[in-house]
Parts: sequence; C-alpha cells; structure tokens
Amino acid sequence: MLQELRDIGLLRPIDAGEVLSSLIVALLCGIIVAWIYRRTYRGTSYAPSFVRSMVVLPMITALVILVIGNNLARAFGLVGAMSIIRFRTAVKDIHDIVFIFFSLAVGLAAGVGMHAGAWIGTVVIGLTVMATTGFGFGRISQTAMLLEFEYEMNGSTDPPPYQAVLDRMCRFTSILSVRQPQEGDTLSLTFHVRLKRGADATQLVRELRDTERVSRVNMYYDDEEL
Repeated sequence: MLQELRDIGLLRPIDAGEVLSSLIVALLCGIIVAWIYRRTYRGTSYAPSFVRSMVVLPMITALVILVIGNNLARAFGLVGAMSIIRFRTAVKDIHDIVFIFFSLAVGLAAGVGMHAGAWIGTVVIGLTVMATTGFGFGRISQTAMLLEFEYEMNGSTDPPPYQAVLDRMCRFTSILSVRQPQEGDTLSLTFHVRLKRGADATQLVRELRDTERVSRVNMYYDDEEL
C-alpha cells in the first residue's frame, strides 16, 4: 500500500508517438463534434469562435491529461493554476453547455489512451443529438403562439371584428392582458392562441392587419417574432 502511494508521485514516461496519436484523435473527434454542433444548432446567437473552440478544446484536454499522467502533485498544481483564471463568458444556451462537456469528454478519452472510446462516444452521442434534433424531440407545438395587437374601440359596443378572424383560424384563444397605452379608446391586447390544423400564422397576421380598427399586429413563438 505504501509503495502504491509513492508511485502516485512518480512521473510516467510519455512517448512522442503516444502524444501525437492522442492529439490527432482529439482533433478529428473535435472536428466531428463541431460539425454536429453546426448541424443541430437552432438558436439565434451562433458564434463561429465557439465552433472553432470546440475543435481545439479536446486537444487541450487531451494534452492536459497527458501532462498530468499519474502525478498527483501536477494534478493539484493544475487545479491551483485554473483557479486563478476567471471565466466571465456566460453560456446562455444549454445546447452549448452540452457540447462543451461533449468536447471535454472526448479529450479526456483521447488523453488517457482510450482512442476507441473517443471514437465510439463521438459517433454514438453525435448520432443521438442529430436524431433528437431532426425528429424534433421535446419541441412544443408550433401552433401555440402569443398574439399582440392594438384595437381602437371608438365607443362601439358591438362584438369586435377581430373576434371573427380568431374564431375562424384558431381553435383556442385566451386573453392574457388588456392595456390602454395612451389616452383614448385604443386598447393593447395580448392573446395566447393555438392555431387550427392547417392554419398559417402569417395569414392570421395578414388578416388581422386588414381588419377594421386593428393595428400593430405581432405574433411571437419561441422568442422569435413572425
């Protein structure tokens, strides 16, 4: 037992061929990870620098693992050095966090010499991400939307003309808020709507804009304006 504890502090000789092969595997897997990220990203804040970083991150991780080896002192030294660095970049999308861990895992596998594990992990996880994205797994129905528009009452007590449009194109409507942004009879209305099968959101917006006393029509889905 004592001898095993002493061996923890010994340096493991690293062959240049081992370093080169691990870095090449990490590079190739990183390119695949970055390509999968480009194919599956659906957000609005795509950053080319992030994609390039995913190519390099597995190589850096593999090199760190190769340098540490089985040396406990170097491992603690690396932890101390990393604690000095302050990472201020906020990752807003959980999709990006998943791919950061994906790249790190690939680099770890390549660094410890599990090249087959790095390749298999890259392929299996990559295919899973692409399949779930392609089939829309977890995506909510695109018929549920948020509708906003302004309606000028003009003192009328008749049923509002926009209601006929909503009844014809929506199978569900629920009013969320009614505001009066300025003096007068103009109301700002917000509805949660669910379109009927085959109905088009663009057509709904167009018809509402053509409706009498209706203006400033906006429809939103998943933080994107239609």
